[in-house]
Amino acid sequence: MHHSIEIERLSFSYPDGHPALKDVSLAIQPCEKVALVGPNGAGKSTLILHLNGILVGQGGVQVCGLRAEKENLGRLRAMVGLVFQSPDDQLFSPTVYDDVAFGPLYQGLPVGEVRSRVEEALHAVHMGDYARRVSHHLSTGEKKRIAIATVLSMKPEVLVLDEPTAGLDPRSRRSLINLLRELPLTMLVSTHDMLMVRELFPRMVIMDEGRIVADGPTQQLMDDASLLEAHGLEKP
Repeated sequence: MHHSIEIERLSFSYPDGHPALKDVSLAIQPCEKVALVGPNGAGKSTLILHLNGILVGQGGVQVCGLRAEKENLGRLRAMVGLVFQSPDDQLFSPTVYDDVAFGPLYQGLPVGEVRSRVEEALHAVHMGDYARRVSHHLSTGEKKRIAIATVLSMKPEVLVLDEPTAGLDPRSRRSLINLLRELPLTMLVSTHDMLMVRELFPRMVIMDEGRIVADGPTQQLMDDASLLEAHGLEKP
């Protein structure tokens, strides 16, 4: 059986020569929910962008047994639902329906199948009544849910989120955490929200300066005050 995500000795430097990832290896099981934490500049977002081929470094990246290589990118991007920190990077159509339908239409699916996928994805994020709304008129919390629906409509096997609770008020944050708990998908979530990590993710991976410095049960790592402090993290 394949891991959902398998990264082997991945290194990556930006064009200015700055090394953002240094020999990173990580394996995530199907339906496992894993938090990726660390200070700004640790390499978390860079790592995430390798999972669907937006960035390509030296080393191996496989998702559900499929290598992250040029000829596989179409299949890979359907398989990995990537939700950016700012939902405005993902919502650009006249209506919520059009935003959520974009991926399935781009895949060339028939109109009836697209419609049922949109309904299913909006239902999954509890936004079924929003299909005809204008995305940019929604609140940040509503936009984040719609952004998640845009990737769920592609029926991904892996959900990858970058700072999902950033910019949310307490009520929207709570409802997003509840939503993530419900979704039966493999999940890798980069976040500074340590309260959410403690509540939602059994496993935590700490990155710093482009490396994985700790990987283990969330509670065990959170109880290690000196580890957290050494890597710019605070126990919630």
